[in-house]
Amino acid sequence: MLLQLGEVGRDRLAVVGGKAAHLGELTRTAGVAVPGGWCVTTEVYRAAVTGAPGFDALLDRLAGLPADDADGLAALAAEVRGLVASRPVPDDVAAAVTAALGRAPAGTAWAVRSSATAEDLPTASFAGQQDSYLNVVGADAVLDRVRDCWASLFTDRAVAYRRRRGLDHRAVAMAVVIQEMVVPDVSGVLFTADPVTSDRTVTVVEAVPGLGEALVSGLVAADAWTVRDTGATAAVVDARTAPRTVAVRPAPGGGTRTEQLGPDNPPLLTEDRVLELVRLGRTIEAGLGSPQDIEWCLSGGRFQVVQSRPITTLFPVPDTGDDRLHVYLSVGYQQMMTDAMRPLGLSLWQMTTPRPMAEAGGRLFVDVTAALGTPSGRDGLLAVMGRSDPLMTDALHTVLDRGAVPLGEDPATPAPVHGAPTTEPLDPDPALVAELVAEGRASVADAARRIHGRVGPELFVAIREDIPELRARLSDPRSTRVFMTAMDAAYWIDEHVGEWLGERPSDVLTRSVPDNVTSQMGLALLDVADAVRPYPAAVALLRGAGDDVLDALGSVEGGTVARDAIVGWLDAYGARCVGEIDISRPRWHERPAALVPLILGHVDGEEPGAGRRRFAHGRREAEATRDDLLARLRAGVDGEARAAETALMIERLRTFIGYREFPKFGMVSRYAVYRAALLAEADRLVAARVLDDRTDAYYLRFDELEQVSRTGHADLALVCARRAEFAAYEALTPPRVLTSDGECLQGSYHRDDVPPGALAGLAVSAGTVEGRARVVADLSGAALEPGDVLVTAYTDPSWTPAFVTIAGLVTEVGGRMTHGAVVAREYGLPAVVGVEGATRLIRDGQRVRVDGGSGLVEILDRDVSRTGDRLRPRDTHTTNGRTP
Repeated sequence: MLLQLGEVGRDRLAVVGGKAAHLGELTRTAGVAVPGGWCVTTEVYRAAVTGAPGFDALLDRLAGLPADDADGLAALAAEVRGLVASRPVPDDVAAAVTAALGRAPAGTAWAVRSSATAEDLPTASFAGQQDSYLNVVGADAVLDRVRDCWASLFTDRAVAYRRRRGLDHRAVAMAVVIQEMVVPDVSGVLFTADPVTSDRTVTVVEAVPGLGEALVSGLVAADAWTVRDTGATAAVVDARTAPRTVAVRPAPGGGTRTEQLGPDNPPLLTEDRVLELVRLGRTIEAGLGSPQDIEWCLSGGRFQVVQSRPITTLFPVPDTGDDRLHVYLSVGYQQMMTDAMRPLGLSLWQMTTPRPMAEAGGRLFVDVTAALGTPSGRDGLLAVMGRSDPLMTDALHTVLDRGAVPLGEDPATPAPVHGAPTTEPLDPDPALVAELVAEGRASVADAARRIHGRVGPELFVAIREDIPELRARLSDPRSTRVFMTAMDAAYWIDEHVGEWLGERPSDVLTRSVPDNVTSQMGLALLDVADAVRPYPAAVALLRGAGDDVLDALGSVEGGTVARDAIVGWLDAYGARCVGEIDISRPRWHERPAALVPLILGHVDGEEPGAGRRRFAHGRREAEATRDDLLARLRAGVDGEARAAETALMIERLRTFIGYREFPKFGMVSRYAVYRAALLAEADRLVAARVLDDRTDAYYLRFDELEQVSRTGHADLALVCARRAEFAAYEALTPPRVLTSDGECLQGSYHRDDVPPGALAGLAVSAGTVEGRARVVADLSGAALEPGDVLVTAYTDPSWTPAFVTIAGLVTEVGGRMTHGAVVAREYGLPAVVGVEGATRLIRDGQRVRVDGGSGLVEILDRDVSRTGDRLRPRDTHTTNGRTP
């Protein structure tokens, strides 16, 4: 129950906790000095609290509180701490600790540090949540601090953090490290990767005089150095000496004291010392296998390490297979779905798309290094990105402006740039769109017939055989020509009409276009509300509906009518869902209750026939704008020629732009077929006791699940590990641009016209609106009312039913031609996308002004006393491992 640090390592994590495990590893690492000491194991903690009166009841109460009940969690946590701190250290352990400490010289001081089993893990550091004590003198005082460390397993921060992550308080335990106290001249931290940008070639060193407590507590500013370390060379690229007036030192007899410093502030470390620390950090990183956040002390001219933990907030790096720098673009930002995906979803998406993709952090990235390496490829890629996502373009320029990607010669036959126009425009032909839509629907129906009823290995063969047809539908040259004709027409109209008349009218001209399946979906839900509204009993049932809403409707007056309307909508659009490119996401037809808040919002906020009136109104606006533009052009220079060309472009735009949404709808419809069959297979494997739960299938790649189906054996430990990995990935924010050095770049807007307090973004749908901001993370719980401004991280097509209620849209992710922008223009919603941090900087209930023409969002009232039924925004990942 009392182990020397040299005896422990990561193989005994459950016994000694994360901190002790890492220190134990470092005691055996050449070139690393670690103060000697012992570890009081988790067995001692468990023995002390087992059977403690009221302990289990308190933990049960903690588990029953919601994660956002900060006051309730804090009150119960205080009770648990008091109970745990009152438990005695078992006599045999106390005797062993006293004997061990007694072998040191009289008056030796000790550092007593918490070491939780859920601390300093590869996917979660839990840093700063438990307590440690410095300069503890005497065995009795050390044993008191051991109990205090136990109690710190239930600090307010630790309890809230575990609750948010869904971790069982009983599943964690506390060990305690007792180390000989180092009296440092200088202390600090060392990050072996940049904690802000995730760049693995950058090391950050921070230092303060005396004990590191002054740095951790924020008492003083630190001297800081940034070192660029490529492996071959290391050089300080930035140094900052901070003003300081105090230092924390050990106090005589125990504890710490604050010492006043003189006016001089020379650098605490020489450059040679900084580089020595960098080399030490690389040694530790290599030994522990990942970038590290290291706490160090300099005493008597020698560096000693008192703690090392993984930097868990770094975004993972794709496996490149070589030592060259690679540059990647995020697929999620282009697909308007930046959430982490599970392995089954990742693998099926990779099977679907013809272009190779790299995986990192549960997301997919495209390697564009080769394209950036030639003049034509670079110009083409920047042109395409510049049209759709200025932030991604700026991030690319940041990399390129450093000369990080060498520019070579163009090949004799340049490769086409993904997304660049490669075809001649089409003449307007509505029949072509109808033909493509009919073919797409028939292809999905054929896939369903061929896959339905297949089980075991035959199912996977059937899906594999169908994938080429799916890819053929997505890459059909006719489809490409249709939506490229429409997009080129939109750009032509804004460019030329902007030059001739000073206007960019494409936003209005795309209102209420035909054949937009995504917009039709939103308007169709208004028709569902019309069917439900006349029946008060059915409306009342929906207000209290559970997961069995469709079955329950049959028991009330008008319920059959309401149910038929909902089922009809689900038959048409139920294959969709939020995050629909991930096949592991439940579809709407599986969870019809998710639609109820949207239906009720339409019942309460709209008049009968609103869908038809809204579509007709948008079409009249577009036609009136067209007629006005053409009349003014005819009256100007080269009037007839300009008007004729503009009329052709408008007709191309309105004929073809609606089809842009259909190929993805067809893909998602096919995914729903695959998903239903794969879930049935997962149920068969659960019945055969091969899998524990049908959702285990989500954590296996397609080929792995196929192997499980064929062999009847699954690696459930792998499934469990991937569940934990996915939970960690969910907390990370993916970058728009990622390099193989790990650097994460989001890009910036370079504007000098942003008023104080306003947020800049990309203008994608003209118009200005003021309204109440609704910060929404989960569409199924959205309480939107007419006139609200929806503020969210992203909107894929599944969010469209909410667009018919709101007055404006603000998202953190998006481009001019992404789904949310296209539908916002069609509905006439002022919209600004690509607003970094919108869900964090705008509070639910604040009044905001959205200017979809200038790309600005202004917060009109900074103080909001009520948040209404605020919907919690997505958790944002932090870049400092010391902050949860």
